[in-house]
Amino acid sequence: MESPQRKFQKLQEIINKHEAKTSHLIAILQEVQEEYRYLPEEVLTYIATAMKLPPATVFGVATFYAQFSLIPKGKYVIRICDGTACHVRGAGPINFALRKELKLKDDQSTTEDLQFTVETVSCLGACGLAPVVTVNDVEVYGQATPEGVLEVINKINSAETSS
Repeated sequence: MESPQRKFQKLQEIINKHEAKTSHLIAILQEVQEEYRYLPEEVLTYIATAMKLPPATVFGVATFYAQFSLIPKGKYVIRICDGTACHVRGAGPINFALRKELKLKDDQSTTEDLQFTVETVSCLGACGLAPVVTVNDVEVYGQATPEGVLEVINKINSAETSS
């Protein structure tokens, strides 16, 4: 079993890098979420203790901003824009096709193997490319189609199995 000290070593390195400054709390949470892919409760408690902050302060920031998640997310976060332009141009069928392909139930957003998370967002700021899908906020797929996003999933799965 991993010791608590070793378990939180990377976490402490992130806090130290920011000199445990309260003004850096958001940056710390961003880096921690990148490391863990979400913000576990025990991690938030550790941050509060290490930074000498009330736990409510850390939890408050973690729950206020939509970029943070208290539940595990997949390695690949796929966001489907459902703003007006994207909705009108077919975001619904894209969402349906992705969820079906990934075998996500109505109340699920993340696959059991933590490989994929599918999220619907109000706007990705690319209405001229509608409908728009992103992967990990890095890859942008404009004028997306259900078939096109399934190809993206297949490419990701192929790359994962060959590495």
